Amino acid sequence: MRAYFSKALVLLYVTVASVAAAAQSGKVETIGPATDSSLSDSVKRALEGKGYRIILDDGSVAGEIWLRKSVAAGATKKDESNALYSQLAESVFFGVIWFPQATTDYRGEPIKAGAYTLRYELLPNDANHMGVAPNRDFLLLVPAAADSDPDAVFNFHDLVALSATATGTAHPAPISLVQAQGGATPSLSKDSEDHWIFSGTTKLSSGGDLVFGLVVKGTAPQ
Repeated sequence: MRAYFSKALVLLYVTVASVAAAAQSGKVETIGPATDSSLSDSVKRALEGKGYRIILDDGSVAGEIWLRKSVAAGATKKDESNALYSQLAESVFFGVIWFPQATTDYRGEPIKAGAYTLRYELLPNDANHMGVAPNRDFLLLVPAAADSDPDAVFNFHDLVALSATATGTAHPAPISLVQAQGGATPSLSKDSEDHWIFSGTTKLSSGGDLVFGLVVKGTAPQ
């Protein structure tokens, strides 16, 4: 009898643990090319022919992401200290994200449903931004209709102003780049701060792959 109950408890523990693990993981589905009407033909041509649908543990879709076929690499940053992705040039077009419903950026500001381009930028390394985020690396959201040229290069202030149109505030709309969570990509995981992290791999124009992590849902620690 004791053996029976021991086996039953082990089975119950394994089942509960498996369900809990599944609930934490969500999933990533491969989808076709980006077709949103707000995207310019130039942007569509710059993207890979496949994208990724990010599905959370409750079955809701956090967003869909398409990466650039080849992301331009280069060191144009004035201050690369503490940068996770020093291979990337500031303002470089990284890809597109589409939100099926309203969401928030990393600062907690509301973001309307729709398609946004993603451009790389570093958080300024100054006293005004100390402690804002664990990492300086971000992708700034820009409404797709306002960003039609994937090869355009922006200075810091112009890109911040362009991204601010996504929030309607004086601040840009960032989502945080972090370390990839390990293992095969693409994948989705949840960290201890309730951040959902999409881990992916993109091609660099200089050759080779760049494995990255992107907080697709979650805000900065308060």
